[in-house]
Amino acid sequence: MLEFDRLFQTIEELVMLHSPSGVESEINDRLMEKFAALGVNAWLDRADNAIVLIPGRNPQRSIAITAHKDEIGAIVKTIGEKGRVEVRKLGGAFPWVYGEGVVDLLGDNQTISGILSFGSRHVSHESPQKAQQEKTPLNWENAWIETKCTAEELAEAGIRPGTRMVVGKHRKRPIRLKDWIASYTLDNKASVAILLALAECLKEPAVNVYLVASAKEEVGAIGALYFSQRQPLDALIALEICPLAPEYPIEDGENPVLLVQDGYGIYDEGLNAQLRAAAAAAGVEVQLATISGFGSDASIAMKFGHVARAACLAFPTQNTHGYEIAHLGAIDNCARILKAYCDQLSDE
Repeated sequence: MLEFDRLFQTIEELVMLHSPSGVESEINDRLMEKFAALGVNAWLDRADNAIVLIPGRNPQRSIAITAHKDEIGAIVKTIGEKGRVEVRKLGGAFPWVYGEGVVDLLGDNQTISGILSFGSRHVSHESPQKAQQEKTPLNWENAWIETKCTAEELAEAGIRPGTRMVVGKHRKRPIRLKDWIASYTLDNKASVAILLALAECLKEPAVNVYLVASAKEEVGAIGALYFSQRQPLDALIALEICPLAPEYPIEDGENPVLLVQDGYGIYDEGLNAQLRAAAAAAGVEVQLATISGFGSDASIAMKFGHVARAACLAFPTQNTHGYEIAHLGAIDNCARILKAYCDQLSDE
C-alpha cells in the first residue's frame, strides 16, 4: 500500500515537527495543510485534536481510528542564574535517554537551544555526579539545561515555568537501517503517517470514519477522552507502537501486533476478531500480545466508559520512548489492515 521510500519521507517530515504534549501547533498546521491538499473534511476541535471525517454510506454509525500526534519531553520548572534552566518530565521521558546534547526550549516568542547537562565526569566522591557514575540512576532533579542566556534574554524569548523542552531538531532526523526506520518520536509520528495514508485512500466507507490525530496522549489521553465523550462510536481503534522486550512474545519485523490487554485493561474480543479477519483478507499476519506498563487512546477511553468496543493495532518497536527503531513494513501493514477493515464494514 505504501512504498517504503515515500513512507520514510512522510514519517521524517512529521518527526521534524516539534509537538510536546499541549504545545502541538507546529504539527497541527502541517496536518491541516496536508488534509486540505487531499480534499478531505478536516478541523481542529477544542481539545486540539486534528480530525478528518470520511463520510459513510450510513451516517448514523461511526468508528474512529486514532494516532496521537504529541511527543514526550520535559517541562520547565525553574529558571536559575546564568541561564541554567531546570526541567521535569513531560510524559514518560528520562534524561539518560536523551543524553547530554542539544535540546530546544519552545518559548512563547522564540525557540532557544541549550545543552541538557549532567555535570563533569572528572570528579571525586565529593561531587554528586560521582554517584551517578557508579550506582545512582540519573533523574531530572540532577539534570539541567545550559543556555548561556541571561534571565532577561530568556524572559524576552518567552521561556518560563511551563515551557516545553524537546530534543533538538538536528538530533531527531530519522535514519534508514535497510527496511527499518530509526528516530526519536516514532511514537507516534509513524502512526500519524498511517492516518494520512487512510485519509488519502478511504472512499465512501460503509459508516462514518473519523481519523483522529489526538492531542496530549502522553499525559493521559486527554484528546481522545474529549473526542470519545462527545462523539458516539461503534468502535475506537488506536494506532500505536508496541514495545519489543524479552518478557513479551513479540518478534521484530513486518508483522503488526494486535493487543489483547494492556495496563488499563482488556480490549474487545469481537473487534479484535474483525481486525484479524481484515488482516487475513489483506494477506498480513498479526501477532497477539498482552503487555503491561502501557496504555493507548483506546484502552483508556474504554476504561472510562466512553466506548464499548476498543482495539489497539501496533507495530513492533525497539527502544520505546527513546531512539526508536521499527520496520517500515509493519507500519505499512497496519495501514493495509485498517483499509481492509473499513472495506469490510457493513452499513446495516
